[in-house]
Amino acid sequence: MPTYSTVEVAELVGVSWDTLSRWIREKRFPVPPVQSIGRIQVRVWTEDDVKKVRNYKADHYWGKGGRKTRKKRTK
Repeated sequence: MPTYSTVEVAELVGVSWDTLSRWIREKRFPVPPVQSIGRIQVRVWTEDDVKKVRNYKADHYWGKGGRKTRKKRTK
């Protein structure tokens, strides 16, 4: 069974790493626990974990915010 890093999951799902990290911090879906490999702590994601992220994105994510229009200046 293949495993993925957090950055790889963000690329697979099609969101930025910052967005995925925010979702993890806000506990939007269950995430795998942090594992220590030497002195480095990482999350090891499985296919099932990636499916949970994809489902969350499909239900809740609309992409980047739209551009705001400025008011026209009166002369």
